[in-house]
Amino acid sequence: QVQLVESGGGLVQPGGSLRLSCVASGNIISIYGMGWYRQAPGKQRELVAFITSDGTDDGTRNYTDSVKGRFTISRDYAKDTVYLQMNSLRPGDTGVYYCNADKIFTPSGVADYWGQGTQVTVSS
Repeated sequence: QVQLVESGGGLVQPGGSLRLSCVASGNIISIYGMGWYRQAPGKQRELVAFITSDGTDDGTRNYTDSVKGRFTISRDYAKDTVYLQMNSLRPGDTGVYYCNADKIFTPSGVADYWGQGTQVTVSS
């Protein structure tokens, strides 16, 4: 059974920083991509940042426009972990942040997975 567990959310003032972590556990052979989505109250879930394997150490990273220059996604392939460093946080960044893993390969097959979500609140 594969699980994604997020941590690092909380309450922060505008301009502050938070670092989210997401660890994938289970009988994992490999993971193609990992990243973060968020859902604000009354809004649809949106992609924030994603990193996919491309044969290099850095991988391919994509960000939604509103977080470019403020958020940085990184991945520890040995630990099946993805991080999201969030700087210069704004009230508009408030929401539940969900970890997503795209194509986790196990002996049973391949599937996508979601974490349970972690709340990020940016407020003074």
